[in-house]
Amino acid sequence: MSTVTQWGVDPLHSEVQFKVKHLVISTVTGAFNSFSGGAVSKDGSLEGAEVHFTIDVNSIDTNQSQRDEHLRAGDFFDTTNHPQITFKSTSFTKVKGDLYKLVGDLTIKGVTKSVEVDAEYGGTAKDAWGNTKIGFEVTGKINRKEFGLTYNAVTETGGLALGEDIKLIANIQLAEVA
Repeated sequence: MSTVTQWGVDPLHSEVQFKVKHLVISTVTGAFNSFSGGAVSKDGSLEGAEVHFTIDVNSIDTNQSQRDEHLRAGDFFDTTNHPQITFKSTSFTKVKGDLYKLVGDLTIKGVTKSVEVDAEYGGTAKDAWGNTKIGFEVTGKINRKEFGLTYNAVTETGGLALGEDIKLIANIQLAEVA
């Protein structure tokens, strides 16, 4: 009989960020400040864990309120109709050492695509109250246009204002659920 361990995202010790090129010359960083998720592992092994994650798109924060409002609008995320980004893993496999490959279905703005990201295991520790925690840094890249985020302004020289590739960076701490 296998043992199952439930893990929940610790939002106080986790962060979800993204980076996008602006005018192809600089990078703008943003974050989502409200999210939840977790994982289910079996027999004390992280390999093969089932991972799920939900982001409240209205919590987008780029340190510019006017830009954030535009990102929430129909040109981009259309949060009135699509208030969440979701992820559900299809595989979680160890590559080598502390490196894992996380594959799953990412849904943004009603479009679901399979994505593959890297997950680096940071370790396991007990907090001051005896709770078991594990940490991962998840990194990857997606093409925003594949998810219906097609808005782009053209500069006066004919260049595009926004890059198509979005870098994803999530530092996630999971707490064992009793």
